[in-house]
Amino acid sequence: MLLTADQTLLITIDIQDRLLPAIHDGVRVQRNAGILLQAANILQIPALLTEQYPKGLGRTVPEIRAAAGESPTLEKMHFSAWGDDTVRAHIEKVSRPAAVITGVEAHVCVLQTALDMAAAGIRVTVVADAISSRHPDSAMVARDRMAAAGITLVTTEMCIFEWLGTASHPAFKTLSGLIR
Repeated sequence: MLLTADQTLLITIDIQDRLLPAIHDGVRVQRNAGILLQAANILQIPALLTEQYPKGLGRTVPEIRAAAGESPTLEKMHFSAWGDDTVRAHIEKVSRPAAVITGVEAHVCVLQTALDMAAAGIRVTVVADAISSRHPDSAMVARDRMAAAGITLVTTEMCIFEWLGTASHPAFKTLSGLIR
């Protein structure tokens, strides 16, 4: 099933100051998550940022915060964003049947959030080139486990072009320019 802008919520998990430098390919994750947040703003797709224990891991990196525009940032202690009452209430209030997830760490917070949301009946898509972990093996196993559980994996480019749906979309030129 293709992603559509009017059905999707974008969730960016825990791309934080003290965590991101330890993440394998963190620059790629930050770049692609930022591109998706910019696309979500342009296409009026609601987005949400989470921060895992910001006292210890710092706040969301400034580049991601800037790309998120007016999107809220919610703190959490649960590894699964869906397991946090405040985050879950926000997601339920937005009321979109599909969620696109980016962030870190793939094998902990991203995995647990994706599995929990899928179990709750939300159609979950994880952006494979916008997630990672400290160790590449952990991210690879997380992607395999999510795929085996029926969670769709896409790339940043796939996601954006599915949201657009057509080259005649008014935002096509702007968004295609983001991924070049």
